[in-house]
Amino acid sequence: MKLLLAEDEKDLSRALAAVLNHSGYDVTAVYDGEAAVEAAKINAYDVMVFDIMMPKMTGLEAVRAIRQNSDMTPVLFLTAKSEVDDRIVGLDAGADDYLTKPFAMGELLARVRSLTRRSTVYGSKELRFGAVLLDVEHLEMKSANSIRLANKEAHMMEYLMLNPNKYIGTDELFNHIWSDEPETDKGIVFVYVSFLNNKLRSIDADIKISADDSGNYILNQF
Repeated sequence: MKLLLAEDEKDLSRALAAVLNHSGYDVTAVYDGEAAVEAAKINAYDVMVFDIMMPKMTGLEAVRAIRQNSDMTPVLFLTAKSEVDDRIVGLDAGADDYLTKPFAMGELLARVRSLTRRSTVYGSKELRFGAVLLDVEHLEMKSANSIRLANKEAHMMEYLMLNPNKYIGTDELFNHIWSDEPETDKGIVFVYVSFLNNKLRSIDADIKISADDSGNYILNQF
């Protein structure tokens, strides 16, 4: 799973990144709020861990900017502040959880695991991008008309619509959709992208899935 870590204390950032990497997370580390917003615009992440007090843009400001871009990736705030009012401000800004420094690394890992499980189980049932509406629960995609989707088609489309205009690698898509089928060939990703593009054309959608030469895919409007 991919994780965005925004912490301006570089020694702490290195320590957190080492623990998270050892626990199986692919960590992108940045050191200020502006860099966090830019990283979130370009890449898809499964969870974000932000310090609140950072230069250039605070964690609060960064999360507000990310949420304005319709990015609902789970966010865990780290802060030295423990007052209830500060927790309320952080949650109102768009955070999903809050961890006060100092904390045990085990608690951090438990909070991150909880957020990734929650986003998987309680994700949006309906998503819209461009003129296309995706009904995840009922496996249906609508634009000028509607079409049924297979279960994995719906979940691939869901992941792409949660991360529009971001390049997502073949491995990342495979790990999200076929994690329960490790023996499946990763070429299945290309096949399902073709299926979905055909179905998007059939409903006269104004969006499509494009690919680059490195096997990365992006959902964008045309």
